[in-house]
Amino acid sequence: MDRPGSDRGASHEFGVVHSEFAQLRVGIDETANGPRLRLEDLKSGRVRLLDALELETIVWLAEGHMERLLDPSADRWQED
Repeated sequence: MDRPGSDRGASHEFGVVHSEFAQLRVGIDETANGPRLRLEDLKSGRVRLLDALELETIVWLAEGHMERLLDPSADRWQED
């Protein structure tokens, strides 16, 4: 059980990361079993939560894999 004033189960926002192509709010979500990185696309409101294993996977991706992930025509700008 959480103690009054405890931060367990809270979310902590760090700030906004942006460029001319994207704008994301970044934080840590602690509402699950462990902390996760919380990324919110400020244009669409879409949220993605990444745990430690998912983040480590991104770090270890080969350059070619990262380039394919960054291709906006692969997922983002397709019509349904």
